[in-house]
Amino acid sequence: MDQNQAQTDECILTCVYYGPNGEKLIKRGAKIAKKLNCPFYILTVNEEDVDDLDHDKNHYLEFWESLAGEYNATEFIIKTNNKLPISRVIAQVAKEKQATQVILGQTARNRWQELTKGSLINALLKELPFVDLHIIAVTRGLKNYKEEHFETGVHAYLVRTDDDKYRLTFNHTHSCSYSGIFYKEIGTDFNNGVFTFINGNKMCDVHVTDDYVQEHMPPPPQKSETSKS
Repeated sequence: MDQNQAQTDECILTCVYYGPNGEKLIKRGAKIAKKLNCPFYILTVNEEDVDDLDHDKNHYLEFWESLAGEYNATEFIIKTNNKLPISRVIAQVAKEKQATQVILGQTARNRWQELTKGSLINALLKELPFVDLHIIAVTRGLKNYKEEHFETGVHAYLVRTDDDKYRLTFNHTHSCSYSGIFYKEIGTDFNNGVFTFINGNKMCDVHVTDDYVQEHMPPPPQKSETSKS
């Protein structure tokens, strides 16, 4: 934060969920916090304990944590809802941190789909009547594409072939080089679309045609045998 600017009484809480939109929401929260010179928190709510998360979700947590450091977030908060409504958990953290502005993503294509129906928003308005809610329109990380061109994303993997190409598969094996989300183009009988994945600390999109990646792939990050998958 700018040390020459007086800190305000504002406080930003950005809520992220698994998917490629977290980076956009974090950047938006960081931008507002920098402008207001105020604390900036990032919250993600899990349905299960961190130790029980799968490989993909752990990748997102690591990615967001790196972004939290990059954008000088005050704290990166991980909560397990323990069957509580997500709105209740968000409200508890917002009150604890004295947040004055809460940032959420709006899309009908992920598990935050309650947002489009208004139920989460209405619940938060009741829980946090004096907090400003920012509902940010997000896509699924597809650069220069409209969301309606693709089906709902599904977990998928890329396997390196003998001729140094990458083939899409929906079965996880030890030979898989990348793990991510595949968004299939609407109206095609073949696996044509976009594969979104995290490589290191960067979100990447590559085009897939008839099961094969059509672009040059960066070297996959070094896998740690000691990390949970």
